[in-house]
Amino acid sequence: MAAATAMTDCELLRIDKKAMMLALHQEHRFSDLFVAYLLSRNIRYEEDLVDQLFNSSEKRLARILLLLAHFGKDGVPQSVIPAISQETLAEMVGTTRSRVSFFMNRFRKLGFVDYQAGDALQVHSSLLNIVLHD
Repeated sequence: MAAATAMTDCELLRIDKKAMMLALHQEHRFSDLFVAYLLSRNIRYEEDLVDQLFNSSEKRLARILLLLAHFGKDGVPQSVIPAISQETLAEMVGTTRSRVSFFMNRFRKLGFVDYQAGDALQVHSSLLNIVLHD
């Protein structure tokens, strides 16, 4: 029904529907955390839809890079993003790889991003200017 792409090594655990329902009914603290997570994901989907409808692909790319670097979240942002292909970024933004390449080169020339060893990407907080600029 859905597909996911992991950006880093991870482990997955499949939970049977019956076991999940039992845990949600019996473990109230877990249930509260799970519902809060679902609500935050729903808000993110709504934000993504508004972004897709009203913002240019350049602004959408900047927003995705900032989200990947955890800007605006609690704690210190991780300004270095693991290696991610331009094809994957294009899928996330809803544009072509060539447009992503064009914008990434522009961001690099303006000092908003830097490429690190191993193709990791460093995102500078100044990239917020692209998202916030009308």
